[in-house]
Amino acid sequence: MSGATSGATSETGSKPALAAGKTGGKAPTGTKKNGSHVQQVVDMVNAERARHGCSPVTVNAKLQAAAQGHSDDMAARDYYAHTSPDGRGPGDRISAAGYRWSTYGENIFKSPKDARTAMDGWMKSPGHRANILNCAFKEMGVGVNFSSNGPWWTQNFAASS
Repeated sequence: MSGATSGATSETGSKPALAAGKTGGKAPTGTKKNGSHVQQVVDMVNAERARHGCSPVTVNAKLQAAAQGHSDDMAARDYYAHTSPDGRGPGDRISAAGYRWSTYGENIFKSPKDARTAMDGWMKSPGHRANILNCAFKEMGVGVNFSSNGPWWTQNFAASS
């Protein structure tokens, strides 16, 4: 996706179902530092989904770890992309966190200082909006890193296989 230094990008992927079995579960909604921002994003995502006939997503600890890890990595290595400098994409990160996915979507955003601004930007972009309103997604994780060169936001949506 875009290598721009600000703005938002989205990516989706899917693969054939793997062995049955739901992984993960309800997670804490972030670290103490990010918890309120994470919960705000989850609440806004679910409000949008409800308005468009989708069931709510629940926070999954593994997706949460993948999203926070990507926000932290982008901040630490000062890049802005779905694919890291070492070639790892969203599906790789979500799998590495232990989530067995059948489909996923990732939204990233650099610069919004608060959750409402990030969410407004995502909803104005067709690709991001499609991820947020994809009724196939059942779980999500949100990462945010407020380093001096950010903030860096990541939303990971998925359905387990």
